[in-house]
Amino acid sequence: MYKRVRLKDTVEVPPQFLADVTPGLVQRLLQDKLEGRMDEDVGSVVSVTKVHDIGQGAVLPNRPGVYYDAEFDAVTFDPQMQEVVDGEVVEVVNFGAFVGIGPVDGLLHVSQISDEYLAFDEENQQLASRESNRTLGVGDSVRARIVTKSIDERNPRESKIGLTAKQVGLGKHGWLKEDREKRQPATESE
Repeated sequence: MYKRVRLKDTVEVPPQFLADVTPGLVQRLLQDKLEGRMDEDVGSVVSVTKVHDIGQGAVLPNRPGVYYDAEFDAVTFDPQMQEVVDGEVVEVVNFGAFVGIGPVDGLLHVSQISDEYLAFDEENQQLASRESNRTLGVGDSVRARIVTKSIDERNPRESKIGLTAKQVGLGKHGWLKEDREKRQPATESE
């Protein structure tokens, strides 16, 4: 999901900064340009961490800045199909829960949360089961698996990631703990 990658890109240095083109300046300009943007090959750029090399500047006609090629390290977010992720429920709606799994939210559709029927409790902003009295609400930690993804490079926040929590070992962390405790054999003291 998160990766450190070495990338190359071109950055424009405005005229007022041309006297002091440093790795720190280039890093700040790259951060402004790239952070939060989506790249088809590496995913969403979360942070530019270190500039390794700054090439020779190039001037373009009718452009005030100077363009430098730079090689740098970046932290990226690239969710993979079938990857198991931990996240936090950020919103509950009548058709499921949105789970924050990094810079994007994934949808945990109500049909993919549990085998039990979950009703939407609008007043408490949660999904609730009448059978087991289990609830899923905002702030709950969840473990899920990515089953669909549609990445929008122009607007990463509009990317759509589908999640499931129906397999063994997936679901709300509290539910997983309860299930583990039920499976633990009771120890007898003599």
